[in-house]
Amino acid sequence: MATIVMEKLGRVFINLQQIKEVPRMLTEAAPSMPGTVRDSDVPHYFRERYICSGYRPLNQGWRYYFLSLFQRHNETINVWTHLLAFFIFLITLGQLTETVDFVGDHHSWPLLVVILSSLTYSSLSATAHLLGGKSELCHYTFFFLDFVGVAQYQYGCALVFFYYSVDESLHRHVHGIFMPLATVLSSMSCLGCCCGKYCNHSQPAWVRKLGQAVPSALAYLWDNSPVTFRVLSGSTPSNDSAIIYHYGHMFFFFISTFFFLYPLLEYCFPRRCNFIGQSHQVFHVFLSCGTMCQIRAAHLDFVGRRKLYSRLHLSGDTALFVRLYVVTFILCALIAVFMLRKVKQMLDLKTKKK
Repeated sequence: MATIVMEKLGRVFINLQQIKEVPRMLTEAAPSMPGTVRDSDVPHYFRERYICSGYRPLNQGWRYYFLSLFQRHNETINVWTHLLAFFIFLITLGQLTETVDFVGDHHSWPLLVVILSSLTYSSLSATAHLLGGKSELCHYTFFFLDFVGVAQYQYGCALVFFYYSVDESLHRHVHGIFMPLATVLSSMSCLGCCCGKYCNHSQPAWVRKLGQAVPSALAYLWDNSPVTFRVLSGSTPSNDSAIIYHYGHMFFFFISTFFFLYPLLEYCFPRRCNFIGQSHQVFHVFLSCGTMCQIRAAHLDFVGRRKLYSRLHLSGDTALFVRLYVVTFILCALIAVFMLRKVKQMLDLKTKKK
């Protein structure tokens, strides 16, 4: 009996010894993470207003920036807000596949496009905030991709609003131009955002924000016009459950736009928002909430207004609109490549001057 007890105690001791070795093994498996630095230690184009510390050092290995996903720095919350939103959108897609035939029912394709575009913008945004601090070239590259994601999402918004939410009277006037113009406005939004980021090294912050916000606002007003017209016309029945989600989407959009344009929290609490409490973090949260409201509203319209939209749209419209989505994505990607070439020319010129 005593022998058995001693054997069990020995096993427990060995297990405890192995547990104690875990921190050492993790330390050996992953390199030590450099500490964050102050704003004075990074170039000015990486600095955000009122954010004084928590910046990651430049020109580290890729492994460092990937592992910084679990480090405390001033981009951590920006990464995780959109990373969590990505998984929420993915779960939502999985739930909808149980009741919606995304393959056989061509009327469901606009709903699929807006969910896929939501997954794209949230993943590209998280990537930009995670990896954009490696170098100046990486900063521009990943944020240009972020702007491509935003622009293609704007087209997805236009598609579900026009396809499911439009009233017959408005459809009669804009059916031939609505989606092509949505492609143009999305591309202009991508161009404006890329130009605003490109001018970051030479223009004040408000000029950059304005250059990004104005084209995006024009795209939003056009994309959301079917819902706006539907609400203002009074044609929505009182028992329409989708309308509250449309209101929610608009509310969250305007709130998120305010926090995108103006760093209110940083201004009110200077030097206290280096890690959490940044206006851009709030912008991410409200934008994701607005997207969820939009997906919910689109699904309810998809179910509840089927007789109307199946009569308004021709059988080949969905395929045409999906092709336009691909065209929009390609145009925005080409804009990003063009602007990236200008960035490389600028960086080469700066290198030659040194």
